[in-house]
Amino acid sequence: METSNALGFAHFLVHTDGVGRLVLAALLLLSIASWYLIVTRSIANLLAQKRATAFLTNFWDAPSLDEVRAVLAARPIDNAFADLAQQALRAASDSEAHHPHKLAAAGGLGEFLTRVLRNGIDQEAARAEHGLTVLASAGSAAPYVGLFGTVWGIYHALVQIGLSGQGTLDKVAGPVGEALIMTALGLAVAIPAVLAYNAFNRRNRMWLARLDAFAHDLYVLTTVGTPVRSN
Repeated sequence: METSNALGFAHFLVHTDGVGRLVLAALLLLSIASWYLIVTRSIANLLAQKRATAFLTNFWDAPSLDEVRAVLAARPIDNAFADLAQQALRAASDSEAHHPHKLAAAGGLGEFLTRVLRNGIDQEAARAEHGLTVLASAGSAAPYVGLFGTVWGIYHALVQIGLSGQGTLDKVAGPVGEALIMTALGLAVAIPAVLAYNAFNRRNRMWLARLDAFAHDLYVLTTVGTPVRSN
């Protein structure tokens, strides 16, 4: 009865070998990395959404592109929409300064602006994917790491039972049950990482779709809308 009460995670941790501790350390590192990214990316996404909403409201309330340009010059760029607008307005202002035969201005203002907007969207897509590789790796690898720990723990327990010569059910069930803790830990690490990865992927798709629509509006306003005066 005393042996049964002694079984548990603490007992397993004390009696596991170096391989088991290495597996536990790997799961702990994956968990810390996952939760760090979940918390930091969630806060960053909320702030980016708030700042983008405020900027778009001010953008569409502005009387002209020149007014938007003045506001962007006076304030720090703190969101992807403001950064894209600044790049588009700079491209429109600077296009006349490029010689027509230079590659930067090849094809005229329309082509030059298209390249600038596409490059801005690509840069934001790269920033939005920051940390997703770690979450995907944790979500896919953690269950297998935990399963490996379980298999190793069962093997280790069976070897010890074989050496002791006591193969009764009560002697086998306890150590084997302890080894299954590794699988549970692997799932505990993987499930939040997978859920966060899917949530961030969905957010990024919607975010980039909005940015792409805004880029189209910028293109239209810059090429056929109110002209932007060069300094």
